[in-house]
Amino acid sequence: MTEKIARGTRVVGERRSALAASVAERYQQGESVRSIAADIGRSYGFVHGLLVSEQVTMRRRGGPLRRDAAPAVPL
Repeated sequence: MTEKIARGTRVVGERRSALAASVAERYQQGESVRSIAADIGRSYGFVHGLLVSEQVTMRRRGGPLRRDAAPAVPL
């Protein structure tokens, strides 16, 4: 768990770089943007911006596809 950042606090310089690296690592390990945002006390947009600034490849929306569904029946 990362420390919560007080609402309205500017995160700049070395602290922002360290936070961005930490957030990027957590996201690449499979954690969602929303859960990271809730954990550090910042918005989804703030966390997304950090990930973009770290040039992280974003996952597609919706989570993994379910492959165990029954096959479609042709008409």
